[in-house]
Amino acid sequence: MHLIKQATIAFASLALCTGLAQAASATAAASAPKAATAQQTKMGECNKEAGDKKGDERKAFMKTCLSAKKETQQSKMKTCNKDAGDKKGAERKKFMSECLKA
Repeated sequence: MHLIKQATIAFASLALCTGLAQAASATAAASAPKAATAQQTKMGECNKEAGDKKGDERKAFMKTCLSAKKETQQSKMKTCNKDAGDKKGAERKKFMSECLKA
């Protein structure tokens, strides 16, 4: 009987320690800073661009800004190539560099 009591106490202690360890790791995970999502990043950028706009003007600006799709690199390359036209050599290289940065 004495051995059963000791085993029960040991098992209960082990279960309690395991539960506390899990709770501690869950708390640590919850309090760790999370990376901003793409939408949150976009919201921050649009907020900065909105500047001092107020009321309906700001609302309209934010709606437009947040719904705007960023041009892909491939799409930008296609547009810049078209705009470069007949430029050759260093002139074309400089134009493409500036166009792709914009």
